[in-house]
Amino acid sequence: MQIQLSAVVPVPLRDKVLQQQSDIWNRDITFSPAQFIKIKAPSGTGKTTLVHYLYNIRYDYTGTIRINDKPWPSYSKDQLAVMRQQQISVIFQDLRLFDQLTALENIELKRVMQPEPYYPAEKIKEMADRLGVSHVLNQSGATLSYGERQRIAIIRALMQPFEWLMMDEPFSHLDEANATKAAKLIAEECSARKAGFVLTDLDHDQHFDYHLTYHL
Repeated sequence: MQIQLSAVVPVPLRDKVLQQQSDIWNRDITFSPAQFIKIKAPSGTGKTTLVHYLYNIRYDYTGTIRINDKPWPSYSKDQLAVMRQQQISVIFQDLRLFDQLTALENIELKRVMQPEPYYPAEKIKEMADRLGVSHVLNQSGATLSYGERQRIAIIRALMQPFEWLMMDEPFSHLDEANATKAAKLIAEECSARKAGFVLTDLDHDQHFDYHLTYHL
């Protein structure tokens, strides 16, 4: 799946964007399959907005975003639903766990979206062990720490098939050791699926061998 941005400018940030240099906004950019892409984005420059545009849940922009040469608006609701189940996964900055469900139930929501799940249920425990959160799988989302919530959200995103993984500050609540473990798991999963990712963050990091780095 190829993603093309053509002269995209967020309407709420228009004046600010047009006064600053950006590698993304108001440019023609192509994200090719299997690329690991870092977008370094200072606060207030629209990194969460960009992730929402790429996941097509926010539309207040000028310019065009094309997926496989078709603009987002040309896809039907059913086509978009299938794409979010099978081709694009996301780790939101606000994580979006359901507090009334357990950590395991939050992850299962994504795993069982497919008639034939991408991974068996045992894979959840395996990933939870790797990220050090197996002991909280039966706790409600409301009782988890921010770091535990972030690792559960990462596992949840990896439970579905995808060609692109969108990540908005995915390690912001993790210490270095846990961020390294999570990054290793994400890199392994993306490489195995020949999938790419777009990661936005405030800072430089060395967690991945990025193919491209942009400044927002």
